[in-house]
Amino acid sequence: MTILAVNAGSSSLKFSVYPSDGKGDVLPAVISGRVEGLEPNGQPELRWADQQGVHLRAVKRENQDVFLDALASLRMLLAELGMKPPIAVAHRIVHGGAAFHHSVLVNDEVLKQIEQLNPLAPLHQPHNIAGVRAFTAAFVGVPQVACFDTAFHANAPLINQEFALPQELTASGIRRYGFHGLSYQYIIGVLQQHSERARGRVLMAHLGNGASLCAAFNGHSVASTMGFSALDGLMMGTRSGSIDPGVLLYLLDKGYDHDRLSQLLYGESGLLGVSGISADMRALRMDESVAAEHAIDLFTHRIVRESGAMIACMQGLDLIAFSGGIGEHDKVLRSEVGMALSWLGVQIDEKLNAMAIGDAILPIHAPESRVEVWVIPTDEGRVAAREAAALLVGR
Repeated sequence: MTILAVNAGSSSLKFSVYPSDGKGDVLPAVISGRVEGLEPNGQPELRWADQQGVHLRAVKRENQDVFLDALASLRMLLAELGMKPPIAVAHRIVHGGAAFHHSVLVNDEVLKQIEQLNPLAPLHQPHNIAGVRAFTAAFVGVPQVACFDTAFHANAPLINQEFALPQELTASGIRRYGFHGLSYQYIIGVLQQHSERARGRVLMAHLGNGASLCAAFNGHSVASTMGFSALDGLMMGTRSGSIDPGVLLYLLDKGYDHDRLSQLLYGESGLLGVSGISADMRALRMDESVAAEHAIDLFTHRIVRESGAMIACMQGLDLIAFSGGIGEHDKVLRSEVGMALSWLGVQIDEKLNAMAIGDAILPIHAPESRVEVWVIPTDEGRVAAREAAALLVGR
């Protein structure tokens, strides 16, 4: 028995297949990959990795909807590998709003409620929902499970969820929700298997094209840099992160409308906007221009600055964990963040830091460091698959 975990985006579909033990848990993925090139006029390709290595094939075009072609190729691949249809499909859904604090089996009413949250995560939510609908049609009768990135933060202290707005607006649902929850749930679970300090004050950094920090105590979210939407907090690949609301009022006075502001904040800011070169940290590291260096410096500074707020919410720090595409692979950034937090007793062992470039779970702190530092390759899909497995057992 297997569970298929998927993350549907605007131009790609990520997937992993996890064997289920039938008791509410899952084993590591036996195959994982992605279909890229799903944008209009794209050339979709299916790439996957298994025990035999990495494989690539073109997606055969037969429908007007390229996503349907991607699903057909995925189903064909699973059949070729001798896999039966999954017992469930687990979907990463970015925003659960105030209604969804736990993963749920999808039905029409659930989809309607999730769809109402599209304006709060316009880069992700509509594509997540389209993925659910497509998989529902392609895998007839297979339970579809919605797993929410906001759920991990749902029980954070109320004081860390509120904005300083009139209470009627707060009561209407305008508050801090936090995101990357599937990743943080995985990271804290792994940490608790490897370090006693993981039950103390933990700062988790999910750093990628989307980036955030999470403060956790005893395995539970205390605070997060992301708030009402996935725009808040850290500088990201193309997103601005936190910005003075007065800037937005100023731009409105200058003639910006909703769509222009949305494009600016979601698609033209962050590493791309500051550098004018790329949203990809790898490309900026290879670029020797002053603009590239400045963008990286600002990205690092924002992590350090927001780390201070998260540490203050926990009143101390016992462990730092880096994850996400940048957090897992950029040793220079980890080193610079560690040095900037050295006043807390953080000391990174640079030899260990240089070794943390693969899929291994590694501590990178020096023996004398008062704070443990770990690199934890995240696996959001496994958390989603576990959630689906637990729901099926519950049924």
